[in-house]
Amino acid sequence: MDDLLPWQYIATALIFVWTGFVRSGLGFGGAALGLPLLLLVVNDPIIWLPLIGVHLLFFSSITVASKLAHVDWVFVRHTLAVMIIPTLLGVFGLLTLPTAWVVVFIYSVTLFYGLCYVLKYQIQSQNVWVDRVLLVLGGYIAGVSLTGAPLIVAVAMHRVSKAQVRNTLFVLWFVLVSIKLSVLAYAGVNFWWSVHLWLLPCAAVGHVIGLKLHHQLIAGDGGYFKQAIGGALIVICLVGLLAL
Repeated sequence: MDDLLPWQYIATALIFVWTGFVRSGLGFGGAALGLPLLLLVVNDPIIWLPLIGVHLLFFSSITVASKLAHVDWVFVRHTLAVMIIPTLLGVFGLLTLPTAWVVVFIYSVTLFYGLCYVLKYQIQSQNVWVDRVLLVLGGYIAGVSLTGAPLIVAVAMHRVSKAQVRNTLFVLWFVLVSIKLSVLAYAGVNFWWSVHLWLLPCAAVGHVIGLKLHHQLIAGDGGYFKQAIGGALIVICLVGLLAL
């Protein structure tokens, strides 16, 4: 991160504006919709995940600090009980699997999300056992790459009131990411603290824009918005996979 080319610095700054916008606007998806782009800049997830994780902790905390009464704590406790072990297994996979495998995994998962958005297929469940499967998969994917949010959101959308979804998800992300970053710090992963000095303002710009547009973004199904994102994700993932 200390010797990037000019275009890489510019691209990274713009992508973090985008991740901040998505995170605060939708309440999820900053990593899922940003990490594939970042891998096109530097093809190593272990570089980006600490940066994304620290940003998520910072912005989720300032977003919900005064709104803890609007969090579904029962859902948070139940979800963490199901997800904690899969998440830790995912972090172990991130640290031990070859980088190329992790990159393929991230692109493949994101490609699936992109196809779902383009085809207007909504991942959902009304069955408690399917919920648990989605949470286990979401926890493992979050542990590997922080891109498990769409699977977890599929459960939250019918278990949590719409008014509480975003705040509840932010609390959940905060706990899961805290665990993940603690393991990465213990493993000696570089957190690139100096880089935050110029990336945090970029993410802050997107965060503020996302807060202002939150209600418009979650209104209805946002079909065209999601399809546009899905199409872009498909292209990005195919380019990334072909470049391996």
